[in-house]
Amino acid sequence: MQLWLWHLLVAQLTALHGSSALHQTPESIMVQTHQTVTLSCETKTSLINRRVYWLRQRQAPSPHSHHEFLALTTLDYTQQTVYGEGVKQEEFIVSQSGARCTLNLTRAKLSDSGTYFCMTVGQPQLIFGKGTRLSVVDVLPTTAQPTKKSSPKKKVCQFSNPPSQKGPSCSPLTLGLLVTGVLVLLVSLSVAVHLYCQRRRARLRFLKQTTPSCMEVFEKKRARL
Repeated sequence: MQLWLWHLLVAQLTALHGSSALHQTPESIMVQTHQTVTLSCETKTSLINRRVYWLRQRQAPSPHSHHEFLALTTLDYTQQTVYGEGVKQEEFIVSQSGARCTLNLTRAKLSDSGTYFCMTVGQPQLIFGKGTRLSVVDVLPTTAQPTKKSSPKKKVCQFSNPPSQKGPSCSPLTLGLLVTGVLVLLVSLSVAVHLYCQRRRARLRFLKQTTPSCMEVFEKKRARL
């Protein structure tokens, strides 16, 4: 890459704003060390020079962020790729298919973490993707399983069997009715006996009055003789 073009690129990086002309995927990714990472950049419009640059920003985006030039590739039949200084071709493999350009990071290292941009030079400004945030870690964080809410157990109402009673149960009402019936029966019986006695005495009195005594009959027979 020509030195003047690189200085021009670095001078304009502070004015970069994401464009929809270049579509980068994925937006962010986290991988474990020694794994392979694939970053994709697809052009949505026709490009004049048909060249795509790959840059890496190690720090958080700011006017003083450091940008590294990784590689550039031509999107034509020549498919030429130029790598930046100190970039190992076996670790950063650039390929293209039609309007799609791909950057493969083999055996990712912790130092590869950062934000990766694909970019092309338009007229008159730079056109670039929105970036892919790459995080390389030794151990991937485990995904916390959602806690399952235990459904409350339904309470089963158990009805205890009433104790069995050996004899008939007498409620106060039943006992009162029974006593009342006995009293009524006794009163009725005494009234009947009293009436019977009165009738008997009256009958005897009547018989006494109407039937002559034996002495009177005897005296009448004697007087006739």
